[in-house]
Amino acid sequence: MAANFNRNMTETIITTHPHWYSSKTGIYSSVHSPLNLPTDPFVDIVSFIFSHPHDGVFALIDSSSGFSISYSKLLPLVKSMASGLHKMGVSQGDVVLLLLPNSIYYPVILLAVLYLGAVVTPLNPLSSVGEIRKQVNECGVSFAFTVSENVKKIEVLLGIKPIIAVPENDKDLRNECFSCFFNLIYGKFDLPQRVVIRQEDTAGILYSSGTTGVSKGVVLTHRNLIAMVEHFVRFEASQYEYSCTKNMFLAVLPMFHIYGLSLFAAGLLSLGSTIVVMRKFDIDEVVRVIDKYNVTHFPVVPPMVSALTAKAKGVNGSKLKSLRQVSCGAAPLSTGVINGFVRAFPHVDFIQGYGMTESTAVGTRGFNTEKFHNYSSIGLLAPNMEAKVVDWNGSLLPPGGSGELWLRGPSIMKGYLNNEEATMSTIDKDGWLHTGDIVHFDQDGYLHVSDRLKDIIKYKGFQIAPADIEAVLIMHPEIVDVAVTAAKDEETGEIPVAFVVKKVGSVLSLKHVIDYVAEQVAPYKKVRKVFFTDKIPRSPTGKILRKELRHCLISKL
Repeated sequence: MAANFNRNMTETIITTHPHWYSSKTGIYSSVHSPLNLPTDPFVDIVSFIFSHPHDGVFALIDSSSGFSISYSKLLPLVKSMASGLHKMGVSQGDVVLLLLPNSIYYPVILLAVLYLGAVVTPLNPLSSVGEIRKQVNECGVSFAFTVSENVKKIEVLLGIKPIIAVPENDKDLRNECFSCFFNLIYGKFDLPQRVVIRQEDTAGILYSSGTTGVSKGVVLTHRNLIAMVEHFVRFEASQYEYSCTKNMFLAVLPMFHIYGLSLFAAGLLSLGSTIVVMRKFDIDEVVRVIDKYNVTHFPVVPPMVSALTAKAKGVNGSKLKSLRQVSCGAAPLSTGVINGFVRAFPHVDFIQGYGMTESTAVGTRGFNTEKFHNYSSIGLLAPNMEAKVVDWNGSLLPPGGSGELWLRGPSIMKGYLNNEEATMSTIDKDGWLHTGDIVHFDQDGYLHVSDRLKDIIKYKGFQIAPADIEAVLIMHPEIVDVAVTAAKDEETGEIPVAFVVKKVGSVLSLKHVIDYVAEQVAPYKKVRKVFFTDKIPRSPTGKILRKELRHCLISKL
């Protein structure tokens, strides 16, 4: 696959280089001016967020009940939660699991943990017991927040360690099962003098599949999060003339993912914007909420773009008129999907962006003007971010050349948790993050995804490591060998497909394989198709040749 980096690209190489590219070093710089980050080493992300003055009124609104948390009450609630957690024994460096869906309380909990100098590790609440156990054990979790129906499951994993049930909104807050949470958030405990928190201290451990292999814990520092707020969220807001406090964001993206976390649980709170929180995506509910709350900004993933476009054909002209911007990330969009959306919503500014968990969501963001539109690109490099485009033999490529994207900047992760080998193979000695994505820059500095090195399956905005599913399947007593790859799907982006080698004489059925995986993984990781085969294609070193699998899929689907 790598050998095709430069196919058909020779005629597109730009010979006159722009000022933002150095032919001497091969480094791309941002076209934007650098931004200053705090130089004081003793600055934490919570203090940084609340250091920015604004006149925002409502911070968070629950989409179903209408209950809100005002900006005047947000920091006091964070401090109350932090005080209560401290009284319960949460100390600096402790790891707290957030096994939660979206709610107006998610940012409060996250910021309270960080305010104490403790560490958050978010996880999809639909994760299986095995997935939860893996993250709990690897991170050394000592405390957890989850929904009430998950409390018993987590108690088994954590023993006697504290587990707090979190309500969806204020309607359930008075129920007995949420009494501990109620006392935490409204207890108004007095926190003793805060511990000293350094920018380089660990703030979060978020799991990502990286460029290859199973999911790994991405260690992010307070400095990484500060850079994310400044270089991603606040910088993007500065590019527009309208007031941030007038912006109404719809939060459907999960806050346990770096995309949703960076926006709704951190960055936007420094601007004074209002965030309307939905627990899960439902297109009919999305339309209702957009109109009810006059939503102006809607960050999405590709399947949501398609759903919104389809829905636009069935609503009357008065619907969805408040939308000002839709921004898409997590996976690239096809030209057809983009064109369909732009035709359906000509009044909406549509942009795409690029970021990874390993880069704390910082990378590129699109920006359109009245005279210039570049809907298909994934945007311009963020301020303070550098890039290289590297071909298969290590040559540095100028604008127009297609190769692997390398990134460097203050938002790049500290490393993978307890995995020095994976860290060293992803971040080189000069600090470059090897993303595994194949891209090229055009003559205006906009980035375009050409292909991907990564084997990651992107299903409805979720990243799925094939190795995670393979590890489940290979444990089946009737399976000799297995490989998982992705098949393109117009609605969801990609779906997991398994190639399975059965034991001789086995009567294992396709449905049995699908059900076997479904019982052990989160719903979004379920195998959607299965093909039985006599042999898995592998290299001489034993590496699965996924490219051959994908070629095989073309003939089968």
